[in-house]
Amino acid sequence: MKKKSNLLEHIVHGIFLILGLITVGCVLVITVYLVASGIPAIKEIGLIDFLFGKKWASTATEPAYGILPFILTSFYGTAGAIAIGVPIGFLTAVYLAKAAPKKVKEIVGQAVSMLAGIPSVVYGLVGMMVLVPGIRKVFNVPDGASLLASIIVLAIMILPSIIKMSVTALEAVPKEYEDASLALGATPEETWFRVSVPAAKSGIAAAVVLGVGRAIGEAMAVMMVAGNVANMPSLFQSVRFLTTAVASEMSYASYGSLQREALFSIALVLFLFIMLINATLNFFLKRSKEG
Repeated sequence: MKKKSNLLEHIVHGIFLILGLITVGCVLVITVYLVASGIPAIKEIGLIDFLFGKKWASTATEPAYGILPFILTSFYGTAGAIAIGVPIGFLTAVYLAKAAPKKVKEIVGQAVSMLAGIPSVVYGLVGMMVLVPGIRKVFNVPDGASLLASIIVLAIMILPSIIKMSVTALEAVPKEYEDASLALGATPEETWFRVSVPAAKSGIAAAVVLGVGRAIGEAMAVMMVAGNVANMPSLFQSVRFLTTAVASEMSYASYGSLQREALFSIALVLFLFIMLINATLNFFLKRSKEG
């Protein structure tokens, strides 16, 4: 009986090991493919001209392949979405986990779950039909399809991830911590923000990392509300993100052309950008744990 149990345990461990290796292998294959496909265009265009060029005109008579507008737009768009979405999601999570009545928590929780299940194209469609005309009327600008519209849509899209993961982290904090704080004379609000939140900071930070990944990797919804024009980023101007640059031109880029290779180079830059952000956030998260 013991031998059978040990055999089963080894089989399960072997299966898990294989699945883990498959996951790592997929990441390595994607990395190698992007590097192999993206480097030739960067060599031909020039690294400085490619990363810091301000003009993208891939189909012009004299084509230009500068992606600085895309990089800055992706950075500003992600930063704006995080600046709006993280505080709203965090405070909502604290309310749901610690203060909300049971009925309210159920209703809001179901609404958040529905937000998480809505396809990106639906977010983009609602943004295009409601948000874009609203921005045009409120701010009296020629076109509401802009960086601002993209930031608002992305902020809404990252809310479910931040709220659900933060609520889970806050609810996992041992009740004894809070009871001890209350017994020492702290108010419930002081207990939530000085005891529960610090104890759950790892889970909350993981929620922020997930939100950043969702924001920077989104393409469809952003394409529908940003205007998809290769301009230098401005709050009320049509812009194009790294993701939408690839998605909008890959369908008609000729196989083997410099345009197609440049799009793979953009994908490589986006991949490295996401890895850099995640590595930075994980580094600070690890330091906060050690501290």
